[in-house]
Amino acid sequence: MATRAKQNRPVKVSAFRWSGVNRKGQKVSGELQSDSIANVKAELRKQGVTASKISKKSQGLFSRGAAKIKPADIAIITRQITTMLSAGVPLVQTLQVIARSHEKSTVRDLVGEIANEVETGTPLSEALRRHPRHFDQLYCDLVEAGEHSGALEIIFDRIATYREKTEALKSKIKKAMFYPTMVILVAIVVTSILLLFVIPQFEEIFKSFGAELPAFTRFVIGISRFMQSWWYVFFGGAALAIFLYVRAWRSSEKVRNKTDQFVLGLPVVGMILHKAAMARFARTLATTFAAGIPLIEALVSSAGASGNYVYRTAIMAVRNEVIAGMQVNMAMRTVDLFPDMVIQMVMIGEESGAIDDMLSKVAAIYEQEVDDLVDGLTSLLEPLIMVVLGVLVGGMVVAMYLPIFKLGSVIH
Repeated sequence: MATRAKQNRPVKVSAFRWSGVNRKGQKVSGELQSDSIANVKAELRKQGVTASKISKKSQGLFSRGAAKIKPADIAIITRQITTMLSAGVPLVQTLQVIARSHEKSTVRDLVGEIANEVETGTPLSEALRRHPRHFDQLYCDLVEAGEHSGALEIIFDRIATYREKTEALKSKIKKAMFYPTMVILVAIVVTSILLLFVIPQFEEIFKSFGAELPAFTRFVIGISRFMQSWWYVFFGGAALAIFLYVRAWRSSEKVRNKTDQFVLGLPVVGMILHKAAMARFARTLATTFAAGIPLIEALVSSAGASGNYVYRTAIMAVRNEVIAGMQVNMAMRTVDLFPDMVIQMVMIGEESGAIDDMLSKVAAIYEQEVDDLVDGLTSLLEPLIMVVLGVLVGGMVVAMYLPIFKLGSVIH
């Protein structure tokens, strides 16, 4: 039992910096993720590197988030690889140039390590699979397909285009979510300041009137008193609810799935997310199918790339129907999620043998629609912020000045 518990204990992986000499006698260095120095030495021997120095990478107090490798960085180096391969530069030299020239040290270490592995005879796809945090299954599968077909340059061009389109779409979705969030936050902040600090000053003035206040004024003062007495419960409860939700979202797949279903039903934002999921599905399926990956595997990759539980479930249902022998366009009709235009484009693609071209056109259409919707939402919300704040601030100002107006009319 003790042995089994020891085997099941999670292995702590650390970063190790190393330097040494390769088979050609050249000095090389890099960084490896491993659980011990012994395993680092063993891995380097496999790569034909004689290590002269291996040390555990230290993490400073503020270095945890420094120079983090982002998906946008991977998109950029993918485009750089495409450009250099198109110019006839050998793969190893391409990787070495990128490793030396990139501004981020973490990217330099990552690409440098991959270059060393490829130089020692490791296939590029296998070298990339050793870094799943930065190169997902889809990326590695596409590179492997390019290696087998001998068209690595073309495949990298498709990956670069796919990554660039994906990052652009992701940026648009973030922009769409940013404005509603800002409207809510600004409204909460302004309202809280008025209720907690401004209205109590007016209440002190009203005590000297010795007259009954208007109902609307009493209502606003009542809310202000409640906030003054229970503000810590209100804000503390809101913070706790957000914390618990984020924790549940990270740990529970069911919570993530329910969230995906909920956001798709939101007005305007839900429509943007629908179209974005459709664009990701079409773009991924077009890229994988054009790279020569079998349709069944391409559908699995598309399901994962859709970014939403509803679409992921629907695409996997389509995959199951295709496995049973049904055409893709007919299988898409059975799940009652895909628009007729998409189904018709897929049907034409299947009949003409150009399904990847049709799907690329579908992706371009939906990406443009997402762009237009985000711009429209931005234009709509800018005046909406003014209206919301105007109603909140104006309503409270009116509530505070009603007694003054009433007093003025009595004096008159």
